[in-house]
Amino acid sequence: MTDTTELDAEDRKIVTLARSARARNGVPEGAAVRDETGRTYVAGTVALESLKLSALQTAVAMAVASGAGSLEAAAVVSAAGTLSDDDRAAVRDLGGPDTPVLLAGPDGTLRGRVTAG
Repeated sequence: MTDTTELDAEDRKIVTLARSARARNGVPEGAAVRDETGRTYVAGTVALESLKLSALQTAVAMAVASGAGSLEAAAVVSAAGTLSDDDRAAVRDLGGPDTPVLLAGPDGTLRGRVTAG
């Protein structure tokens, strides 16, 4: 496990925002993405009968709907130990294969860093 103090301030911010979204909404995952201008988009898991999206997919959709042209970074807070291929694909579609994705546990402890590629 990696302490989030290893992260720069902007990456710590998106991990904190993702953790807050998870806790505030009582959902399995929280996510946050940062676009090319530094704006952040925060979301939780969507689990409706007609629509199911992970927190990261929802955050990417919010960024796209708000006019973001690219992503600088993404973060997911989850009890899961890995990211799904669909989550990485959503980030890759908007940010490209080199976009970093941070995975943190519910306590905010960084578990890993991967790229969307």
